[in-house]
Amino acid sequence: MSEPDFTPTHGGPDALGAPAHDFSTNANACGPCPEALARVRAADATRYPDPAYTALRARLAALHGVEPWRIVIAAGASEFIRRITAWVAQEDRGAHGEVVLPATFYGDYAAAARAWGLQVVRAPQAARRPRLAWCCDPSAPQGQAQPGLAASIAALPEGVPCVLDRAYEPLRLEGELAPARLDRLWQMWSPNKALGMTGVRAAYAIAPADAQEAVGALLRLGASWPVGAHGVAMLSAWAEPAVQAWVRDSLSTLREWKAAQLALCARMGWQTLPSVANYHLAQPMATDFAGLLAGLRAEGIKLRDCASFGLPGQVRMGVLPPASQAALHAAWQRLAGAN
Repeated sequence: MSEPDFTPTHGGPDALGAPAHDFSTNANACGPCPEALARVRAADATRYPDPAYTALRARLAALHGVEPWRIVIAAGASEFIRRITAWVAQEDRGAHGEVVLPATFYGDYAAAARAWGLQVVRAPQAARRPRLAWCCDPSAPQGQAQPGLAASIAALPEGVPCVLDRAYEPLRLEGELAPARLDRLWQMWSPNKALGMTGVRAAYAIAPADAQEAVGALLRLGASWPVGAHGVAMLSAWAEPAVQAWVRDSLSTLREWKAAQLALCARMGWQTLPSVANYHLAQPMATDFAGLLAGLRAEGIKLRDCASFGLPGQVRMGVLPPASQAALHAAWQRLAGAN
Protein backbone atom coordinates (compact mmCIF):
# COMPACT_ATOMS: atom_id res chain seq x y z
CA MET A 1 0.00 0.00 0.00
CA SER A 2 1.39 3.40 -0.95
CA GLU A 3 1.69 6.11 1.68
CA PRO A 4 -1.01 8.80 1.63
CA ASP A 5 0.17 12.18 0.37
CA PHE A 6 -0.37 14.80 3.05
CA THR A 7 1.98 17.32 1.41
CA PRO A 8 0.35 20.76 1.27
CA THR A 9 0.39 22.71 -1.98
CA HIS A 10 2.91 25.53 -1.94
CA GLY A 11 5.31 27.22 -4.31
CA GLY A 12 9.08 26.93 -4.09
CA PRO A 13 11.40 23.90 -4.19
CA ASP A 14 9.81 20.52 -4.77
CA ALA A 15 10.84 16.91 -5.37
CA LEU A 16 12.96 18.10 -8.30
CA GLY A 17 14.84 20.55 -6.09
CA ALA A 18 15.06 24.32 -6.34
CA PRO A 19 13.93 25.70 -9.71
CA ALA A 20 16.46 27.83 -11.56
CA HIS A 21 13.72 30.38 -12.26
CA ASP A 22 11.11 30.23 -9.52
CA PHE A 23 8.03 32.27 -10.38
CA SER A 24 6.00 30.18 -7.92
CA THR A 25 6.79 32.15 -4.75
CA ASN A 26 6.24 35.80 -3.90
CA ALA A 27 9.63 36.49 -2.34
CA ASN A 28 11.29 39.81 -3.14
CA ALA A 29 13.37 38.97 -6.22
CA CYS A 30 15.77 41.83 -5.40
CA GLY A 31 16.84 39.89 -2.33
CA PRO A 32 18.28 38.68 -0.22
CA CYS A 33 18.69 41.92 1.67
CA PRO A 34 22.47 42.15 2.21
CA GLU A 35 22.38 43.47 5.79
CA ALA A 36 19.74 40.99 6.93
CA LEU A 37 21.63 38.12 5.31
CA ALA A 38 24.87 39.19 7.01
CA ARG A 39 23.14 39.22 10.38
CA VAL A 40 21.68 35.76 9.85
CA ARG A 41 25.08 34.39 8.85
CA ALA A 42 26.64 35.93 11.95
CA ALA A 43 23.97 34.54 14.33
CA ASP A 44 25.28 32.55 17.29
CA ALA A 45 23.79 29.11 16.73
CA THR A 46 25.53 27.70 19.81
CA ARG A 47 23.09 29.27 22.27
CA TYR A 48 19.37 29.39 22.91
CA PRO A 49 17.74 32.75 22.30
CA ASP A 50 16.11 34.56 25.21
CA PRO A 51 12.87 32.52 25.62
CA ALA A 52 10.90 35.74 26.17
CA TYR A 53 12.51 37.45 23.15
CA THR A 54 12.70 40.60 25.26
CA ALA A 55 15.04 42.69 23.11
CA LEU A 56 13.52 41.48 19.84
CA ARG A 57 9.98 42.31 20.93
CA ALA A 58 11.13 45.76 22.05
CA ARG A 59 12.70 46.41 18.62
CA LEU A 60 9.62 45.28 16.72
CA ALA A 61 7.35 47.25 19.05
CA ALA A 62 9.39 50.40 18.39
CA LEU A 63 9.15 49.79 14.63
CA HIS A 64 5.35 49.74 14.83
CA GLY A 65 4.85 52.22 17.65
CA VAL A 66 3.15 49.76 20.01
CA GLU A 67 3.84 48.38 23.49
CA PRO A 68 6.19 45.35 23.56
CA TRP A 69 3.59 43.07 25.19
CA ARG A 70 1.57 43.29 21.96
CA ILE A 71 4.30 41.51 19.93
CA VAL A 72 3.84 37.72 19.62
CA ILE A 73 6.82 35.94 18.08
CA ALA A 74 5.98 32.98 15.84
CA ALA A 75 7.84 30.28 13.92
CA GLY A 76 6.53 31.65 10.62
CA ALA A 77 3.10 32.86 9.55
CA SER A 78 1.82 29.30 9.12
CA GLU A 79 2.67 28.49 12.73
CA PHE A 80 0.83 31.58 13.97
CA ILE A 81 -2.19 30.63 11.85
CA ARG A 82 -2.29 27.22 13.53
CA ARG A 83 -1.77 28.66 16.99
CA ILE A 84 -4.42 31.37 16.91
CA THR A 85 -6.89 28.88 15.39
CA ALA A 86 -6.16 26.45 18.21
CA TRP A 87 -6.81 29.22 20.73
CA VAL A 88 -10.20 30.23 19.33
CA ALA A 89 -11.21 26.58 18.90
CA GLN A 90 -10.53 25.86 22.56
CA GLU A 91 -12.29 28.94 23.87
CA ASP A 92 -15.69 27.22 23.67
CA ARG A 93 -15.03 23.49 23.60
CA GLY A 94 -17.56 21.26 21.91
CA ALA A 95 -19.69 24.06 20.44
CA HIS A 96 -20.11 24.63 16.73
CA GLY A 97 -17.81 27.28 15.34
CA GLU A 98 -17.08 29.11 12.13
CA VAL A 99 -14.04 30.82 10.67
CA VAL A 100 -14.69 33.62 8.19
CA LEU A 101 -12.35 33.73 5.19
CA PRO A 102 -11.94 36.12 2.25
CA ALA A 103 -13.23 35.16 -1.21
CA THR A 104 -9.83 33.64 -2.02
CA PHE A 105 -7.20 32.94 0.59
CA TYR A 106 -3.95 31.33 1.68
CA GLY A 107 -4.78 27.66 2.16
CA ASP A 108 -3.39 27.41 5.70
CA TYR A 109 -6.30 29.46 7.07
CA ALA A 110 -8.80 26.79 6.04
CA ALA A 111 -6.47 23.87 6.82
CA ALA A 112 -6.03 25.07 10.40
CA ALA A 113 -9.78 25.62 10.85
CA ARG A 114 -10.69 22.18 9.55
CA ALA A 115 -8.03 20.53 11.69
CA TRP A 116 -9.97 21.84 14.71
CA GLY A 117 -13.38 20.88 13.34
CA LEU A 118 -14.36 24.46 12.56
CA GLN A 119 -16.51 25.34 9.56
CA VAL A 120 -15.14 27.65 6.88
CA VAL A 121 -17.52 30.38 5.65
CA ARG A 122 -17.14 33.42 3.40
CA ALA A 123 -19.30 35.78 5.46
CA PRO A 124 -20.59 35.81 9.05
CA GLN A 125 -23.96 34.13 9.46
CA ALA A 126 -26.60 36.43 10.94
CA ALA A 127 -27.62 34.04 13.69
CA ARG A 128 -24.14 32.72 14.48
CA ARG A 129 -21.11 34.30 16.04
CA PRO A 130 -17.86 33.30 14.28
CA ARG A 131 -14.84 32.25 16.27
CA LEU A 132 -12.30 33.95 14.03
CA ALA A 133 -12.07 36.05 10.85
CA TRP A 134 -9.24 36.41 8.37
CA CYS A 135 -8.45 39.31 6.06
CA CYS A 136 -5.53 39.66 3.66
CA ASP A 137 -4.35 42.76 1.83
CA PRO A 138 -2.74 42.53 -0.70
CA SER A 139 -4.80 39.41 -1.28
CA ALA A 140 -3.74 35.85 -2.07
CA PRO A 141 -3.28 34.81 -4.78
CA GLN A 142 -4.41 37.84 -6.82
CA GLY A 143 -2.24 40.47 -5.16
CA GLN A 144 -5.16 42.88 -5.10
CA ALA A 145 -6.64 45.07 -2.40
CA GLN A 146 -9.25 43.02 -0.52
CA PRO A 147 -12.64 44.37 -1.65
CA GLY A 148 -14.66 45.97 1.13
CA LEU A 149 -11.96 45.33 3.72
CA ALA A 150 -12.99 48.06 6.16
CA ALA A 151 -16.68 47.16 5.83
CA SER A 152 -15.95 43.46 6.40
CA ILE A 153 -14.04 44.25 9.58
CA ALA A 154 -16.74 46.64 10.81
CA ALA A 155 -19.45 44.00 10.20
CA LEU A 156 -17.91 41.53 12.63
CA PRO A 157 -19.61 41.21 16.02
CA GLU A 158 -17.77 42.96 18.82
CA GLY A 159 -15.07 40.78 20.37
CA VAL A 160 -14.59 38.38 17.43
CA PRO A 161 -10.83 38.07 16.80
CA CYS A 162 -9.89 39.25 13.31
CA VAL A 163 -6.44 38.73 11.81
CA LEU A 164 -5.19 40.97 9.01
CA ASP A 165 -2.49 39.12 7.07
CA ARG A 166 0.04 41.80 6.06
CA ALA A 167 2.64 39.46 4.57
CA TYR A 168 2.77 41.42 1.32
CA GLU A 169 2.20 44.92 2.66
CA PRO A 170 5.95 45.71 2.41
CA LEU A 171 5.83 44.55 -1.25
CA ARG A 172 2.82 46.65 -2.23
CA LEU A 173 3.79 48.42 -5.46
CA GLU A 174 0.84 50.80 -5.68
CA GLY A 175 -2.01 52.09 -3.53
CA GLU A 176 -2.27 51.74 0.22
CA LEU A 177 -4.16 49.77 2.84
CA ALA A 178 -7.82 50.77 3.14
CA PRO A 179 -8.55 52.66 6.37
CA ALA A 180 -9.18 50.23 9.20
CA ARG A 181 -9.13 50.19 12.99
CA LEU A 182 -5.76 48.47 13.27
CA ASP A 183 -5.76 48.65 17.06
CA ARG A 184 -8.69 46.19 17.19
CA LEU A 185 -7.05 43.71 14.79
CA TRP A 186 -4.36 41.08 15.00
CA GLN A 187 -1.76 42.04 12.40
CA MET A 188 0.38 39.19 11.06
CA TRP A 189 3.78 40.05 9.55
CA SER A 190 6.21 37.64 7.85
CA PRO A 191 9.22 39.73 6.74
CA ASN A 192 11.14 36.85 5.15
CA LYS A 193 9.23 37.48 1.90
CA ALA A 194 10.08 41.17 1.71
CA LEU A 195 13.71 40.41 2.60
CA GLY A 196 14.00 37.64 0.00
CA MET A 197 14.86 35.11 2.72
CA THR A 198 11.95 32.67 2.79
CA GLY A 199 14.17 29.87 4.07
CA VAL A 200 14.31 31.59 7.48
CA ARG A 201 11.09 30.70 9.26
CA ALA A 202 10.22 33.55 11.60
CA ALA A 203 7.27 35.93 11.87
CA TYR A 204 5.32 37.91 14.42
CA ALA A 205 1.88 39.29 15.14
CA ILE A 206 0.78 42.56 16.68
CA ALA A 207 -2.06 41.98 19.11
CA PRO A 208 -5.04 44.33 19.48
CA ALA A 209 -4.67 47.05 22.08
CA ASP A 210 -7.00 45.29 24.54
CA ALA A 211 -5.80 41.69 24.06
CA GLN A 212 -3.39 41.12 26.97
CA GLU A 213 -5.28 38.04 28.15
CA ALA A 214 -5.34 36.60 24.64
CA VAL A 215 -1.59 37.19 24.26
CA GLY A 216 -1.02 35.21 27.43
CA ALA A 217 -3.13 32.35 26.07
CA LEU A 218 -1.21 32.32 22.79
CA LEU A 219 2.12 32.29 24.60
CA ARG A 220 0.98 29.30 26.66
CA LEU A 221 -0.03 27.47 23.47
CA GLY A 222 3.30 28.13 21.79
CA ALA A 223 6.38 25.97 21.89
CA SER A 224 9.44 26.97 23.87
CA TRP A 225 11.81 29.03 21.68
CA PRO A 226 9.55 29.00 18.59
CA VAL A 227 12.19 31.02 16.72
CA GLY A 228 15.87 30.10 16.75
CA ALA A 229 18.94 32.29 16.57
CA HIS A 230 18.74 32.78 12.80
CA GLY A 231 15.10 33.84 12.93
CA VAL A 232 15.88 36.27 15.75
CA ALA A 233 18.69 37.75 13.66
CA MET A 234 16.42 38.21 10.65
CA LEU A 235 13.60 39.82 12.64
CA SER A 236 16.06 42.06 14.48
CA ALA A 237 17.46 43.21 11.15
CA TRP A 238 13.93 43.85 9.88
CA ALA A 239 13.47 46.46 12.61
CA GLU A 240 16.53 48.44 11.48
CA PRO A 241 16.00 51.68 9.49
CA ALA A 242 18.63 50.68 6.90
CA VAL A 243 16.86 47.39 6.17
CA GLN A 244 13.48 49.10 5.93
CA ALA A 245 15.05 51.57 3.49
CA TRP A 246 16.47 48.70 1.39
CA VAL A 247 12.99 47.18 1.08
CA ARG A 248 11.47 50.51 0.07
CA ASP A 249 14.24 51.11 -2.47
CA SER A 250 13.67 47.66 -4.01
CA LEU A 251 10.09 48.56 -4.94
CA SER A 252 11.08 50.78 -7.88
CA THR A 253 13.06 47.89 -9.39
CA LEU A 254 10.17 45.50 -8.83
CA ARG A 255 7.80 47.93 -10.58
CA GLU A 256 10.07 47.97 -13.65
CA TRP A 257 10.40 44.19 -13.67
CA LYS A 258 6.67 43.76 -13.21
CA ALA A 259 5.85 46.01 -16.16
CA ALA A 260 8.24 44.00 -18.33
CA GLN A 261 6.77 40.70 -17.09
CA LEU A 262 3.21 41.76 -17.82
CA ALA A 263 4.31 42.85 -21.31
CA LEU A 264 5.96 39.45 -21.83
CA CYS A 265 2.77 37.65 -20.81
CA ALA A 266 0.85 39.75 -23.33
CA ARG A 267 3.31 38.81 -26.11
CA MET A 268 2.86 35.13 -25.25
CA GLY A 269 -0.91 35.53 -25.37
CA TRP A 270 -1.32 34.95 -21.63
CA GLN A 271 -4.15 36.89 -20.01
CA THR A 272 -3.23 38.67 -16.78
CA LEU A 273 -5.21 40.28 -13.98
CA PRO A 274 -4.36 43.57 -12.25
CA SER A 275 -2.47 43.42 -8.97
CA VAL A 276 -0.95 45.93 -6.57
CA ALA A 277 1.84 43.65 -5.35
CA ASN A 278 4.99 41.94 -6.62
CA TYR A 279 2.98 39.03 -8.04
CA HIS A 280 0.02 38.57 -10.35
CA LEU A 281 -2.24 35.96 -11.90
CA ALA A 282 -1.88 34.80 -15.49
CA GLN A 283 -3.86 32.42 -17.68
CA PRO A 284 -1.64 30.69 -20.25
CA MET A 285 -3.24 29.91 -23.57
CA ALA A 286 -2.61 26.15 -23.61
CA THR A 287 -4.72 23.17 -24.62
CA ASP A 288 -2.71 21.04 -22.17
CA PHE A 289 -2.31 23.24 -19.10
CA ALA A 290 -0.80 20.53 -16.88
CA GLY A 291 1.55 19.50 -19.67
CA LEU A 292 2.73 23.09 -20.10
CA LEU A 293 3.52 23.47 -16.39
CA ALA A 294 5.32 20.12 -16.33
CA GLY A 295 7.29 21.01 -19.45
CA LEU A 296 8.34 24.36 -18.03
CA ARG A 297 9.32 22.70 -14.73
CA ALA A 298 11.55 20.29 -16.65
CA GLU A 299 13.24 23.37 -18.13
CA GLY A 300 13.94 24.76 -14.65
CA ILE A 301 10.96 27.14 -14.58
CA LYS A 302 8.23 26.81 -11.97
CA LEU A 303 4.84 28.53 -11.94
CA ARG A 304 2.28 28.21 -9.14
CA ASP A 305 -0.81 26.32 -10.30
CA CYS A 306 -3.81 28.12 -8.79
CA ALA A 307 -6.20 25.16 -8.86
CA SER A 308 -5.83 24.83 -5.08
CA PHE A 309 -7.09 28.42 -4.79
CA GLY A 310 -10.19 27.51 -6.79
CA LEU A 311 -8.76 29.11 -9.94
CA PRO A 312 -8.04 26.25 -12.37
CA GLY A 313 -6.16 27.11 -15.53
CA GLN A 314 -4.44 30.08 -13.92
CA VAL A 315 -0.98 30.52 -12.44
CA ARG A 316 0.37 32.92 -9.86
CA MET A 317 3.62 34.51 -10.96
CA GLY A 318 6.05 36.26 -8.67
CA VAL A 319 7.89 39.09 -10.38
CA LEU A 320 11.40 37.97 -11.40
CA PRO A 321 14.37 39.74 -13.07
CA PRO A 322 14.73 40.09 -16.85
CA ALA A 323 17.01 37.06 -17.16
CA SER A 324 14.35 34.80 -15.66
CA GLN A 325 11.69 36.36 -17.86
CA ALA A 326 13.86 35.67 -20.92
CA ALA A 327 14.29 32.06 -19.80
CA LEU A 328 10.52 31.69 -19.48
CA HIS A 329 9.96 33.13 -22.94
CA ALA A 330 12.57 30.86 -24.53
CA ALA A 331 11.21 27.74 -22.81
CA TRP A 332 7.64 28.61 -23.76
CA GLN A 333 8.68 29.08 -27.41
CA ARG A 334 10.40 25.69 -27.43
CA LEU A 335 7.38 23.98 -25.89
CA ALA A 336 4.95 25.77 -28.21
CA GLY A 337 7.09 24.82 -31.21
CA ALA A 338 7.14 21.18 -30.14
CA ASN A 339 3.34 21.15 -30.19
